Amino acid sequence: MTTELRVLDPLEWDRWYGVLELAFGGVAESPEERRLWRDLTEFDRSLGAWDGELCVGTAGSFSFRLTVPGGASVPAAGVTMVSVAGTHRRRGILTSMMRRQLDDLRASGEFLAVLTASEPGIYGRFGYGIASYSMRAVIDTNRVRLAVPEGTDGVVLRQADPLESSAACEAVYARLVSARPGMIARGPGWERLPLLDPEGERGGASPRLCVLAERDGEVVGFAHYAVKPDWSPTGADGSVHVHGLMGLDPAAEAALWRFLWSVDLTASVRMANGRPVDDGWQYLVDDVRRCAPTLRDALHARLVEVGPALEARTYQAPVDVVLEVEDAFCPWNEGRWRLTGDAKGATCVRTSDPADLSLSVRELGAAYLGGVPLASLAAAGRVRELREGALVEASVAFGSPVAPWLPHGF
Repeated sequence: MTTELRVLDPLEWDRWYGVLELAFGGVAESPEERRLWRDLTEFDRSLGAWDGELCVGTAGSFSFRLTVPGGASVPAAGVTMVSVAGTHRRRGILTSMMRRQLDDLRASGEFLAVLTASEPGIYGRFGYGIASYSMRAVIDTNRVRLAVPEGTDGVVLRQADPLESSAACEAVYARLVSARPGMIARGPGWERLPLLDPEGERGGASPRLCVLAERDGEVVGFAHYAVKPDWSPTGADGSVHVHGLMGLDPAAEAALWRFLWSVDLTASVRMANGRPVDDGWQYLVDDVRRCAPTLRDALHARLVEVGPALEARTYQAPVDVVLEVEDAFCPWNEGRWRLTGDAKGATCVRTSDPADLSLSVRELGAAYLGGVPLASLAAAGRVRELREGALVEASVAFGSPVAPWLPHGF
């Protein structure tokens, strides 16, 4: 039978989402999770692949605002809920959904798509590059000491109900969105995501807890966490699982970390969600080896329209470079582009001038948020320098003074 690809009808959501759950292991999500994701689903941006009455593929996107280098918030399609039924693999269904999705985004004027990947090897062939990484750690708080900065003792901590304190936490988040590339402005409904706490996913830990950091009566930070009790032959061996932590300044963040370090009857702090790779706590500890930091890919980025995407961000050093771009999946991006920009703005237009650098759209996506240097991609053979000096110029310009970070998945 011929597979039909069509926009999702709200009445078909349960069947559509069931295909997604099966593809991710077949474990049904809690009613709380299903309600949240159904409420957040943008039906006109969601696709289903149908074999007769049988749904065999899913794909969607959220209409986000994403911070790019320079602090601007730009429209970005948050690609999500992608799956193909195991019975219908190797029939081109995923490719057809990616094709339709990128064509639709281009038609609507959206020049950037981002996603998180269950399997990182899938999306490179569609032009996505890994644009940010996240860090996790398991910190031995019995042996690792924290040296806090000046002003930390002036921060007052207060235990709070996660739901009742949600507005205050969201206000802190909103103030920090423009500070890092890769951060997503949370629109209506997304404030429920940090509160999602299904009992079946706690792994023996407590319900979600919250502590607020305050200064002069103003909330300047928060931590969402859970405590998992445990005991060893030598005594208490519980762990603190950090689900989110943000502070408006170094002292606020340090006060929150110090609190988590000292939770009674625990011996470790575990970062349940990824942290920025340049997170400040690393430079406050006396023994980073006993923190066991690890990295994994986070946000994958795809330039749907090269010119507008490169014009939407700024550059930390002046740059004037001609890029020879390869893009077999979206051939409208192929060819030479002259990028001229600095910290105030940029232009990126078609040109017939000789190319200075040659690369694919995948490498442009990887470098787009400033966390992956073009020079590193060149060292891997993924970028070719055609004019001497162009690589250093462009690599410095594309960088960011802070690492990009995606605080939560979607």
